[in-house]
Parts: sequence; structure tokens; C-alpha cells
Amino acid sequence: MSDGEEIIRIAAKGDGITASGRHVAFTAPGDRVQVDGTVEAGPHHAVPPCRHFGNCGGCQLQQLDEPSLADFVASRVANAATGQGLEPDLIGPPHLSPPRTRRRASLHAQRVGGRIALGFREAGSHRIVDMHECHVLAPELFAQVAPLRRMLAAQPGKLAVEVDLALSEQGVDLVLKGLKVEGLAPTEALLDFAARQSLARVTLDQGYGPEGVWEPEPITIRLGGVPVPLPPGAFLQATRDGEEALVAAAREWLAGSVTVADLFSGLGTFAFALAGPGTKVLAAEAARETHLACKLAAGRAQVPVHALHRDLFRNPLQPDELNRFAAVLLDPPRAGAREQVGRIAESTVARVVYISCNPSSWARDAGLLIAGGYRLAELRPVGQFRWSTHVELASLFVRD
Repeated sequence: MSDGEEIIRIAAKGDGITASGRHVAFTAPGDRVQVDGTVEAGPHHAVPPCRHFGNCGGCQLQQLDEPSLADFVASRVANAATGQGLEPDLIGPPHLSPPRTRRRASLHAQRVGGRIALGFREAGSHRIVDMHECHVLAPELFAQVAPLRRMLAAQPGKLAVEVDLALSEQGVDLVLKGLKVEGLAPTEALLDFAARQSLARVTLDQGYGPEGVWEPEPITIRLGGVPVPLPPGAFLQATRDGEEALVAAAREWLAGSVTVADLFSGLGTFAFALAGPGTKVLAAEAARETHLACKLAAGRAQVPVHALHRDLFRNPLQPDELNRFAAVLLDPPRAGAREQVGRIAESTVARVVYISCNPSSWARDAGLLIAGGYRLAELRPVGQFRWSTHVELASLFVRD
């Protein structure tokens, strides 16, 4: 056996760790780190598929093979639970989204030395890594990168633009923040670009809020079989298959629940999946445009979803309101939902499904539910952001 220390696990931020606590970037379990810092690849060290890996901040874990990547996702969730003294009855196997399935992304564009750099930023830096390949973006999104670079190169003066891409039912939705388009000729050039690229929609934010400039037909996203209007920049689960994994868990755990409160409901990802014969859903959401999209879709489809415009951070549902429901599902932002979870812990709701994109804030909130008399029945790790340290989960809490 060679000298040096072995990497025994991957830390939350993606570095490999040796038994002595040494952190080494871009290593995998089983690698050996020599005294001079060189790394001898072990059995779980994969060849990163992307030329930009190591510079681009979009991925941190392309050096891991499939088993060790799955183990990282599972461990992030399990460690968050055990770190707060939580003991789930069952931890399900992790779900990993395949390569090239990401259906939304936020990129950056800037004129650098006479050319346009367009892509993700370097980790911990404002420098943009000019993207010429990507193994996480859906092909429909990546296909827009080179044409976007050429279009932006034709814009005058300095340039610093945020580029949001999302995949709707009608095609690619493009939001450009910080791009100044003034006058007839630049406007026509942008519209020509949208038509040439068969974009579903183009939205500009020139510092005064989003303004739609191209949308041949109203764009939608299908949730639970229901076409829902898609406001510019609205939240979507990162991949369709990841969404399906989370929705499948919710459907399984809440089967038979007559009334469900879907809190932080967004466009209705879970509300529309759960609603149907025998199940009515309250969908509570603070973002006005998102709430209105959910409400309009429910009305058109005639499904039993009641959309409620409510800021659950400032005005959480109270125990007497929650007690009207057989079950609660919540999918809050990364900061979690301490106040709302505290009210749920005081309620008599029998089943709570908590979807989270941040195991740390989830574990804090889960502790409140456990203290309130709930049992953590099951955890399911989900790795939608493939090769990233960003991990999601679905969890079920029950009152015995």
C-alpha cells in the first residue's frame, strides 16, 4: 500500500476528508493523499466528464462515481438528522437525477476583454466561466448558450447581465436582467433573436421590474396533469424526475387524506398532484403572481384546490386553522419555516410531509415537530442538483 492518508468521506461542501481531518478538494472516498499533496485515485474516483470542472462553480462532485455520489446525498440527509438527535424509522434510498436533466438555471454574462463570457461563476468568485459544454443542463437550455453569447456580443458598451433559463411546455423561457434595450432597432433585433431561436418567451428586467417582450402564446408548466401559467422567474423543481420523486413520496404518504394544507405551495407542484376525488387541498402562497397562477389553473381545470394568498412567515396558519386538515405538506424556502412549524407542532394534525432543499434548516424545524409529539417515520434523500453539494429531501412525520 502506498504512503499517505486515505480519504474516508466527503464533507458537506464537497472536500474529501482524511481520518486526521485533512480536507482535500476534488477527491473521492478511497483516494490516497500523499505528503506532497498529490492524489492517488482510488476505486471510487471518476473521470469528470466536463472540461470546465474544477473552475465552474456549478458542480463540485464530478470526481465521484455513482455509488459514492449516492452515498454523499444520503449521508448529507442522515447526518442532518442525527446531528439534531433525530432518529427516523426508515431512510429510503437516495434518488439521483440523471445528467442533462436540469430544467432551470441562472447564468451570468459579462463582456470580458472584447468578448462575452457566459456561464456559471467560479466557486467563491465573481469570475464567469465561459460555458462551452454542460453535463447538467437539459439540452434545450444548453442549445441557447452559444446563440445568446452571439446576441449579447452585438450589444453596445459594457455588459453585465443575469440570464435565467427555464423549460416550459412551450419551450425555453428566457429572462434577461440588466440588459438595456432602447430604441426600435435593438428591440427588433431582440425579437428576431427570439423568433429565430423559437423561444417560448423573453422577459426583460432593465431595473424597473420584469417586462414581457415576446410570448407568442401563453406559456405553462404541467403540474399534476394540470397546465399552470408560468410567471417569469417562478420557482420550479430543478428537474422533472426529481419533482416526480418528491411528488410520489407525498402521494404515498398522504393517500386517503381527505383535506390537505399545502403550505408555501408555489405554483401548486404538490397541490395539483394531491387534489382529486376524495381529497381537497388548500394551497397557501405569499408570492402574488405565483398565487394567481395557481388559482387560475385550479379554476380552469375544475380541481379541488383552493388557492390562498398568505405570507406564512409573517402570518402562519394557527393551530385552530390547521386542526381542520387531516394532513399538512410544506415546502418552504432554504431558510426553513420555524414560525409555521411551531404552530404545526401545537396542532392535532395527524400527518405532516416536510419537503426541504436545506437539510440543516429542516433538521432545526424537525426538532420542533418531535418536541411537539410527532415521530419521524421516514426520510427520502433526493439529489436533483447532480454533482452539486445541494441536496433535497422528503420527510414524513406522524402523531401516534
